[in-house]
Amino acid sequence: MTAGETTAQRAVLFADVCESTAIYESVGDTPALALINHLFASFDKVVNAAGGVIVKNLGDGVVCQFGEPDAAFRAACAMQEASTHVASEAWPGMKIKIGFNYGPVVLKDRDVFGDTVNVCARIVSLANPAQVLTTQRTIEALSPGLRTRCRELYTTPVRGRVSQVSVWEVMWRADPDVTKVEAAEPSGDLGAKWVLKLSIGGESYILEPGAVLRIGRDAANDIVVATENASRIHARIFTREDHFVIVDQSSNGTFLMADGSREVRLRRSEALLGDRGWIGLGRSAARHGDHVLRYRLERHS
Repeated sequence: MTAGETTAQRAVLFADVCESTAIYESVGDTPALALINHLFASFDKVVNAAGGVIVKNLGDGVVCQFGEPDAAFRAACAMQEASTHVASEAWPGMKIKIGFNYGPVVLKDRDVFGDTVNVCARIVSLANPAQVLTTQRTIEALSPGLRTRCRELYTTPVRGRVSQVSVWEVMWRADPDVTKVEAAEPSGDLGAKWVLKLSIGGESYILEPGAVLRIGRDAANDIVVATENASRIHARIFTREDHFVIVDQSSNGTFLMADGSREVRLRRSEALLGDRGWIGLGRSAARHGDHVLRYRLERHS
């Protein structure tokens, strides 16, 4: 460890403004920047009130640290409430997504580094607009009363880590009308395991339950689709309960055509894949070409 570095237990929180490009395009650069700065000023008050500090701004996002996970939990909920207030005043489409994680970090010049930070960055990338996600490790460190306001979602791999991370959602809204997550037994053959097989350009890929698969033009993706219609980070597929879910993260949209169903276009939204079908990146899946993936469920005993 170099001079000026120390280690400590910290709760690290990432908050990102969703669809910021659309805000800039709609109202103009100067008003959009003023709006986001106004939002960040409210974040600063929330974080300070919770006993934390804003470490740095990252474009249209902020990184914060707290001494205790309960403080990060309360700050995350208050930040979502603050963004809702700003949206009602100035921009109805304003939404943020938040991820926070608790564990050991390296502190240097107010900044934070280490595996806890890397996992937090992964968690916020999985969050949907107006959602707060955290990890199993963080849940275990929360006070009992706050744990009751969280629900388990799925596990996901994190690049560079051997073990997967269990992702949990924080129920931050005061509205009690929240869908209950049931741990129901699956019907049919309980000894069977279903996987998703995807094929493109003569190559096949298998996605198992609990894993996440990323698709896009960038070489860092799990499936690289080198077509100009695909975004660098185009879509991801993961499991939720007993289903495979695809989430669009692209500029041109993801076209989903399940067998026996009409084609739908996903724009920063998600859909269940079903048993088999085609996925088109940036163009209709009916236009066969190098932008189309074929998928189907297969049963592995």
